[in-house]
Amino acid sequence: MQETSETPIEVVNNVHRQRWEARDAHSVLGFSEYREQPGRVIFTHTKVDPEHEGRGIGSRLASAAVADAIARQLRITPICPFIRSYLERHPEFSASVDPI
Repeated sequence: MQETSETPIEVVNNVHRQRWEARDAHSVLGFSEYREQPGRVIFTHTKVDPEHEGRGIGSRLASAAVADAIARQLRITPICPFIRSYLERHPEFSASVDPI
C-alpha cells in the first residue's frame, strides 16, 4: 500500500504508552518504545507492521524520537537494534549517544 494524500502518516509521542507511534487515519502502523530516566531516554523496541514495512516508517519513527531526545538534551541509550542501527548510520548524533 503506497502512502497517498488520502492516507497521511503522522508520527507522535504517545507519552502514556511510552512510545513513538506512526499512525494513519485508521491505525498505528508502527511504534518505537522507550523508557525515560532523569537526563536519559532508553529506546527498547521498534516494530512496524509487516504490511507497512519498506515505506520508511521505522526511519521516520527513529528520526522523530532522536530529534526529540536531542532537543530535550537527553542522553540516548539505544538498546533497540533498529534505533542503534539508525544512529550508526547518522554519526551526527553520536555526541548524544551512550554505547551499551
